[in-house]
Amino acid sequence: MNRAWFCILLLAAALPARAQLETYTLDPYHTIPHFTLEYHGFGTITGRFDKSSGKFSLDRSAGKGSLEFNIEAASINTGDGDRGKRPRSRDEHLRTVDFFNVAEFPRLSFKSTNVKFSGGAPTEIEGEMTLLGVTRPLTFKVERWTCKDHVVYKRPTCGGNATAALKRSDYGMKYGIPSVGDEVRLSTLFLAFRD
Repeated sequence: MNRAWFCILLLAAALPARAQLETYTLDPYHTIPHFTLEYHGFGTITGRFDKSSGKFSLDRSAGKGSLEFNIEAASINTGDGDRGKRPRSRDEHLRTVDFFNVAEFPRLSFKSTNVKFSGGAPTEIEGEMTLLGVTRPLTFKVERWTCKDHVVYKRPTCGGNATAALKRSDYGMKYGIPSVGDEVRLSTLFLAFRD
């Protein structure tokens, strides 16, 4: 009988540990990836991607997590989508083989390999970014992180800001360098609802 009670206690202790794993789906309306790079020596230019998707999981007590994040390349938006009397707008040019080549590579993707935590919150997300068919290591720094019930949607929600930096030439995107910058800074507001 003592052995049976011991097994029951072990099982009971294990159940809460499994229950700590939470999964979240990124909200496409509140997850907005932006990028910034040098523009012909005049200053920096900022753009964004209007369509993204992804999921993450986390176990805050164990300090473990994972992330999969996808960006639709054709949704690029630098505020110049109207060609007017020009042959093409800047956004149209960015969709060509000179830059994102969206016909052949419609998606950018990031998949985590390791998540670092501090005080129960993620601080760095190490992983691999795939762009133009090339996969390279990339680390996002989580600059802000909050989990609570959303005041409007009344659902458990996690959100914040994350940033990363990459060289586009590492992925084969070399057009315009150095006049148009090689280093690209990525930043995103993200918001996710618990599944």
